[in-house]
Amino acid sequence: MHSFWSEKSLILVLLMVACVLLVAVLGLLFVVPYWGFAGIHPMLPQVAGIVFALILAGLLAGFGLLMAAIFLGRDVPFSAWLRSLSAKGLLPLLIAVGRLVGVSKKAVQHAFVGVNNELVLASVRSRKKPRRVLLLMPHCIQFSQCPVRITFQVDNCKRCGKCPIADLLRIKERYGVDLAVATGGTIARRIVVETRPDLILAVACERDLVSGIQDTLPLPVYGIFNERPNGPCVDTRVPLDEVRAVLASLLEKA
Repeated sequence: MHSFWSEKSLILVLLMVACVLLVAVLGLLFVVPYWGFAGIHPMLPQVAGIVFALILAGLLAGFGLLMAAIFLGRDVPFSAWLRSLSAKGLLPLLIAVGRLVGVSKKAVQHAFVGVNNELVLASVRSRKKPRRVLLLMPHCIQFSQCPVRITFQVDNCKRCGKCPIADLLRIKERYGVDLAVATGGTIARRIVVETRPDLILAVACERDLVSGIQDTLPLPVYGIFNERPNGPCVDTRVPLDEVRAVLASLLEKA
């Protein structure tokens, strides 16, 4: 797995490549029809130039702010808009650029979640600590042979210790946060709507974390990758020390 700094570097490089490509495409979209504009009206080339310049300036400003936030690790103006832009607009572009330069989709998703986490932490730390935090877990962390139903009611857990649920319940009680287990995206969205958290700390695989971050915008989601000693979707594990560290960082500040 990449370290955070390599993830940050990867996203920055892909952003720069994407920025160059977008500028080139916008240039072609302007230059190709430019000479025909004058045949419609003598002022149309100048008007078109201004419009394209404004679009280009907006794109470059967005890219610049995002790069500054990633590089500095601090909150910047329009941070919520930047997270939305990166999750819904830029991520597909970064995946496409990654393929062009030989970077796998999974690696780009992994790096994206790491950078998203840094943006979320910077945004949250610049404001009052969140009043309501939701720990959102995938159903696959429950012991696969367990007969107890914990979806929607995680307190049904018998705390036998065969899966991470018992430890997560102790973390829930220690920090006074909400804990929920979802079997899929639809139920996860329902839980979020019912809980109305200020911050979500979600554990899942790369694909589910990325889709969850996109689906819950503009709510901030801090993503943690699950551990899969038995393969995907069966008796997966939670990096509990990372969960505790994030909660301590966010909720125990002065």
